[in-house]
Amino acid sequence: MDKTVLQQEIIKLKRNQGVIILAHYYQRPEVQDIADFVGDSLELSRKAAQTEEETILFCGVTFMAEIAKILSPQKKVLIPYPLAGCLLADMAEPREVMETKKDHPSAKVVAYVNTYAQVKALSDTICTSANARKVMEKMEGEEILFLPDKNLGAYHAKTLNKKVVLWNGHCPVHQRITWESIERVKKDHPQALIIVHPECPPEVTEKADFVGSTSQLVRFVQDSPAQSFIVGTEDGTLHQMKKKSPGKTFLLPFPLPLCDQMKMITLERVYRSLKEGIYPVEVEEEIAMKAEKAITRMFEL
Repeated sequence: MDKTVLQQEIIKLKRNQGVIILAHYYQRPEVQDIADFVGDSLELSRKAAQTEEETILFCGVTFMAEIAKILSPQKKVLIPYPLAGCLLADMAEPREVMETKKDHPSAKVVAYVNTYAQVKALSDTICTSANARKVMEKMEGEEILFLPDKNLGAYHAKTLNKKVVLWNGHCPVHQRITWESIERVKKDHPQALIIVHPECPPEVTEKADFVGSTSQLVRFVQDSPAQSFIVGTEDGTLHQMKKKSPGKTFLLPFPLPLCDQMKMITLERVYRSLKEGIYPVEVEEEIAMKAEKAITRMFEL
């Protein structure tokens, strides 16, 4: 089917079936455009908990759809492609987490949202890139085991009056954003502000004009009087920036930061998932209960 026709068919199906479609900023532009709500991990977590629809179709990677199911266990949660994973989440394996907890018995475990349900179930709380510092600061105790993204943890740890043990993990997409890759673009656009995600390496976050979560980056360009920006995060984010800040110029580091896992969600797969009701997300009850406690603790903090 033609892309426009496919989008129209998806919109008809979701309305007829009473389905809400949630999409992450890193999704393909054409997928974002058929979503009822586009956001970052924190925004999508909240939306999943608040929605009245009985079926949630989650256009994102698996750990995101797991959160929706954990927060709404009575609802049907679909993911258009069940193999859409997260290489960062893969870097925190439950058995290794349990062993590390033994080495740091007094540490509170703060797990980044980019983890699977089994790891969330082993954690005291979770956090997102938008609220990581606030969660770490308010978490009781003087020692934190932060996993799995060492860059995000290090970015906030330097301003915390706590001991932070960093897991040796990273997002491959953001790790490839080096200062050199930004400078290649900056030399031809000297007036452009450099705005980056805290998952980027320290050499980048220390020199950037602004560091923030995906949604914070989108809001920053809306509020800023600047007219051009070098954006240090995944390519899909620029779609919302262009829609909300028309007339401004958005540039990406080179090589382009693309998440092939996010891009596994296509319009064709969204259509099939809706039409056939395929790829429901399930989380084992015991794990879901423990993970929900960690998620709820984040909202409390």
